[in-house]
Amino acid sequence: MPVPTTAADREEVVVTGMSVTTAFGRGAEVLRDALAAGRPAFAEITRFDAGRRRSRHAAHLPGSPVLGDELASVVDGAVAQAGMAADLAAGTPLLFARHADAEWARRPLSEQGGHHHAASGSALAAATGLRGCPRTYTNACVAASTAIADAAALIAAGREERVVVAGGYLVDPDVHALFDAGRALATDGALRSFSAGRKGLLIGDGVAAVVLESASAAGRRGARPLTRLLGWGRAGDAYHVCQPHPEGLGMARAITAALGRAGRAPEQVDYVNAHGTGTPYNDSAETAAVHLAFGEHAPKVPVSSTKSLTGHTLEASGIVELAVSMLVLQDGRLPVNAGYLGEDPACRLDLVLGEARPLRPRTVLSLNAAFGGANTALVLEAI
Repeated sequence: MPVPTTAADREEVVVTGMSVTTAFGRGAEVLRDALAAGRPAFAEITRFDAGRRRSRHAAHLPGSPVLGDELASVVDGAVAQAGMAADLAAGTPLLFARHADAEWARRPLSEQGGHHHAASGSALAAATGLRGCPRTYTNACVAASTAIADAAALIAAGREERVVVAGGYLVDPDVHALFDAGRALATDGALRSFSAGRKGLLIGDGVAAVVLESASAAGRRGARPLTRLLGWGRAGDAYHVCQPHPEGLGMARAITAALGRAGRAPEQVDYVNAHGTGTPYNDSAETAAVHLAFGEHAPKVPVSSTKSLTGHTLEASGIVELAVSMLVLQDGRLPVNAGYLGEDPACRLDLVLGEARPLRPRTVLSLNAAFGGANTALVLEAI
């Protein structure tokens, strides 16, 4: 199949199926209601003993859900919403984002070979009737958004008609201990994105899947697109192993690339779903990136981080927040930036405060960043 060489030749990418689980519960409707209510899901951890930790809060489902089961459920849900019969699913690849599983490293060496990350992606594809999993992403908080961008690029270039993307993370004691030891977790039970007095992040459960498809392929089979994925951008700043560039250079380049691919100017963006981890370095750098990329429009675009509601879902962040952005486009309500205590001069943005803001957006920008200076931006548009 020939590869397109100009924007006019590229296939339009749409989302035809979506399913999501967060600490609020399973399904898009539960998340929709939670975004409207604007009440964070954080509570004292009951899944494991966090009594010796500085931070004892997270956003997680009750009990001890199994990641593989949750992933299979959201993939099946997204495929069903997209109206894909078994034969169509059997020809569709899976791109998969997940957190590294510390339990694998604890197994005997003789057992580890069959329990690596790529094997988990292949197992998920087999369990859900998909063609296979050629790529499994573990690149921290941009894992899922990178998978989405790669899937969109495959479709836009005509190399695939449709791709399923899935990502998942469930709150676990190893990651909680690691972030707690690094003093990255908030000790006051709240993730206060872009706020004065913010203490750090809190982790949360997040599992989601989407079906990305070329608009022409969706049209041929009569599938109803839910959202257009207009643009995607990726950039690195390689400034520090943990800290973003304080001027937001990498994030700004990712935003500019995504808007350029989407053919949209900054003033055409109606809402930014920010990365917003509630850490001092990230939030100020992300603010700088928005100002650098948006110029004089930066103070006018509404911004919130829904991590302040769901918690930071790590490798699943990009796909959970894609689902959030889709619901924003459908519902005409901008989610609140929760936990806000007051203005930080380094985070001067038009933050959505107090409660969800009524607004019918046309175009939404979703941002993610990761350790090592990786940055992603996705541009979605209402159908």
